[in-house]
Amino acid sequence: MKLNANPFLLSLLAAYFSIICAGCATVPNVNEIIASFPETSGPPIIVAPHGPLSNEESKALIGQLKQSALPTDILGNQLNLMESLSGSPLVAGNKVILLNSGTSIFEAMFNAIKTAEDNVNVEIYGIKDDEIGRRFADLLLQKQSEGVQVNLIYDSAGSIRTTTAFFQKLRRGGVNVLEFNPINPCKARKKWEPTYRDHRKILIADGRVAITGGVNITQVYFSRELKKDDHKKVEIPWHDTDIEIEGPAVAELQRLFLDTWRNQNGPKLPERNYFPVLTEKGGDIVQIIGSRRGELNRLTFIMYVSAIDYARSFVHLTVAYFVPDKQIRNALIAAAERGVDVKIIFPGVSDLPLVFYAGQYYYPQLLKAGVKLYEMTGLMIHAKTAVIDGVWSTVGSANMEHWSSASNDEVNAVILGHEFADRMEELFKKDLDKSRQIKSKEWEERPLLHKLRVWFSHLLAHWL
Repeated sequence: MKLNANPFLLSLLAAYFSIICAGCATVPNVNEIIASFPETSGPPIIVAPHGPLSNEESKALIGQLKQSALPTDILGNQLNLMESLSGSPLVAGNKVILLNSGTSIFEAMFNAIKTAEDNVNVEIYGIKDDEIGRRFADLLLQKQSEGVQVNLIYDSAGSIRTTTAFFQKLRRGGVNVLEFNPINPCKARKKWEPTYRDHRKILIADGRVAITGGVNITQVYFSRELKKDDHKKVEIPWHDTDIEIEGPAVAELQRLFLDTWRNQNGPKLPERNYFPVLTEKGGDIVQIIGSRRGELNRLTFIMYVSAIDYARSFVHLTVAYFVPDKQIRNALIAAAERGVDVKIIFPGVSDLPLVFYAGQYYYPQLLKAGVKLYEMTGLMIHAKTAVIDGVWSTVGSANMEHWSSASNDEVNAVILGHEFADRMEELFKKDLDKSRQIKSKEWEERPLLHKLRVWFSHLLAHWL
């Protein structure tokens, strides 16, 4: 039996079930996890292309990082904690390139696909049937016709407005296409779970090059109409951040992709060289943190809370969607109160107004504690990044709102080292120059209508 319903109506139905089921998704108590984690003076395990480093070699590498960093506690127990919980090691020998514009990001994606010789795997929340989406699809079809095996996972809700014909064309061309957790209950391969979404963005070419971060496959990174407070439409490009990784850490992203394929009961994939022998490509140490459903698997949430808890010098965040739970708020407030320079850049305008206003409800509490808040003008921020103490950075898909924290499949890459952190900090400062700082007095004097919007939106915070 087929359900020939309007995709938009199905998305509304899914949203209804999301509200009903929202209370089921919970986050772990990070303070309890940290308290129960045994204190250790030993370094985390670091894996190089030839295998795990000795305890002495790992200790020496961490020592070098500490020498180049500002005062920090993040290079000790936090790394051990995340390694233990995630099962994902710190991997040395990588080259990580920061990509911070739509042009550079899609150029890197297209180049990775064009140069692939064996396989291309893509796991994406949203792929749109627009100019960029069609260029992307045409390139995948071209590579498939050349004998490169292409496998694509897309999220059913994230791609709800993409036509069926778009994906049928890919399938007819030989691309393996898997719809993650279909919104249509008649297409469900397991139990129908409309609230369980795959929010990851991963592209892997030949198991050697990977691109990950916050970018979906759509042309909004070049322009998009958004409604401002006066309800007038303004065309504004999106601002996002991805990274390109070459080196042994690529295998960790490949494992996540293949695990998702299996967990979604995808068809057996053709035998290809998904895990080639990888050599050292650079000096960056990378850890891949992938969250799955289930309270104990909310690893990107634990990563953020624990990293902020261990910060001693500064925490600089760029957050697209911000409706923080109590643990995130407490971590940010505690950091500011102990003298850490906490700065957060938010969008000044958003494609999700309820989320936008719900997050603003927490501005007074954060400002009172000394957290510095900024809203970007002229660009719609979609990035999810952090740089802490000049040595720990992350770029990924995880936002600071309920579904990202408690339910979605997410992925973040953690990069250790002052050189990459310096590049992140340079980008953060450029974004600060495009942003206006939120001041407490100015915020208190907002129009009554805006205050009512914020108050009403925060009532729905748990479902956003």
